[in-house]
Amino acid sequence: MPKILFIASHRPGRAPGQRFRFEQYFTHLESNGFQCELSPLVTAEDDAVLYRKGHYLDKARFVRRCMAKRAADVKRMDEFDIIFVFREALMTRSIRYEEAFRRSRAKVVFDFDDSIWLSNVSEANRRWAWIKGAGKTPRLIGLSDIVFAGNAYLADYARRYNSNVTVVPTTIDTDLYRPIPKAGDGPVCIGWSGSITTIQHFQYAIPALRILKERFGDRITIRVVGDGNFSEPSLGIKGIPWRADSEIADLAAMDIGIMPLPDDEWAKGKCGLKGLQYMGIGLPAIMSPVGVNSEIIADGENGFLASTTGEWVDKLSRLIESAELRLTMGDRARRTVEERFSVKAWQDRYLDLFKQLIR
Repeated sequence: MPKILFIASHRPGRAPGQRFRFEQYFTHLESNGFQCELSPLVTAEDDAVLYRKGHYLDKARFVRRCMAKRAADVKRMDEFDIIFVFREALMTRSIRYEEAFRRSRAKVVFDFDDSIWLSNVSEANRRWAWIKGAGKTPRLIGLSDIVFAGNAYLADYARRYNSNVTVVPTTIDTDLYRPIPKAGDGPVCIGWSGSITTIQHFQYAIPALRILKERFGDRITIRVVGDGNFSEPSLGIKGIPWRADSEIADLAAMDIGIMPLPDDEWAKGKCGLKGLQYMGIGLPAIMSPVGVNSEIIADGENGFLASTTGEWVDKLSRLIESAELRLTMGDRARRTVEERFSVKAWQDRYLDLFKQLIR
């Protein structure tokens, strides 16, 4: 039985990138003869300190534990047929572990879903920015036998350093993400989902939301999921934290999903996950026309694209005022996910990539 070692930062079920890019394929891979093992670094205890200011001694100890874990992976690397590296083996400048994997008998897959060659450090860890190594990305791509890129923009970048690159989009498990009927009464809920590291993107929608709140008053509510510390009293927003056991229910409480983004190099690498999550449960989504969003959304058909504050206000207003438009657009959004961005649509192609690699 071929064995795959998945090298990633987080434990199963914790990180969206991992969950929606490879963890949800484990069952299909294993039912087709592959043995999958994930080697994570960050524990639940680490979560309590890694994204908070200070805790320097704890963070130093964390790095040492990570190095020991990856050294142990190197010692057993020849037990595997494929070593799959998601973004990086260690969250530092080092590429020593990827270089070691390259020398093993295993084939090496490199998977990424962001513009990780650009520096992007959370506010809590600005002092640790020097230890990060965004500049190592070209070398990691070059060390790999094949590169899985989350969208065409990322694939174009990867092809500068490796000729064997394929686009593997972020996908939704449509057996889990299913439309939930709406009650049809009460205020219309405009929702955003993200994390403490992406909450700054929500800020781009605030000018439009303020205009809408003045226009519609209590006919709308605004929901922020993913950052329990966020608040915007002028809009009646108190953020709620991401919770694995209520993730889909938290999304289903929305009537409209929004994904505002800046038009910059980092955002162009985004793989549209928030929008796909909304669409997967049958919500109409409004997204900034940045990167892959313009490939996911056919403006006015299965969702809306909006750039300016005026466009955000106009298109959100149309959805707020028409339950029928929300339903029709949500149905089309769901079909888009089923046909192009679902686990079912991609699982056999995903399996074939691994079969071809060891053939």
